[in-house]
Amino acid sequence: MKSEHVWLPNIILRELRIEDYDALIELWTEAKLLHRPKGRDRRDNIERELQQPSAVFLVAEKDGKLVGSIFGTHDGRRGWINRLAVSPSYRRQGIAAQLVKEVEKRLDAMGIEIIACLVEDWNSVSMEVFQRIGYKRHSDVVYFSKRKHSDV
Repeated sequence: MKSEHVWLPNIILRELRIEDYDALIELWTEAKLLHRPKGRDRRDNIERELQQPSAVFLVAEKDGKLVGSIFGTHDGRRGWINRLAVSPSYRRQGIAAQLVKEVEKRLDAMGIEIIACLVEDWNSVSMEVFQRIGYKRHSDVVYFSKRKHSDV
C-alpha cells in the first residue's frame, strides 16, 4: 500500500526508507524519544523490519526534513503502534493524529481490528495524544519483557 500524500500545508506523509535512518535518529533525539541506536534501533535491524509484510513504518516530512515518525506492526491479531514522535517545533498541528490515523487505516486493510500502544508512565505528552484521539487507557495491564541484553 505504497503512497505519498500531503495532508497539512507542505507536509508529506510517506513510507520510511532506510536512507532516512540518520534523519530518523535525529528526529527521535530531538523529540526526546528513548531509542537504542546500538541495539534494537540499529540501522540493520530497522532495515530488516522494513521488509516485513506486517510493518507500516511512516514519516511526516516538511521541506525535506523529517518532522514525524510512527511504526506500526501486527502479530496477526493485534496491531501495535510504536515510535510515534513529532519534532517539538511541529507539535499540536495534528501530525501525530494523522500518522496514527494512517497506520490504523493500513492495519485495518490487513484485517487488524485491535490496535494498541505502550507508553512509559512518565510520558504524559504521549498519553494525552493517544487519549485525545480515542485510545482508552488500561491501568489494569502490567507489562513484562525479557531481553537478550540491555540494548534490545
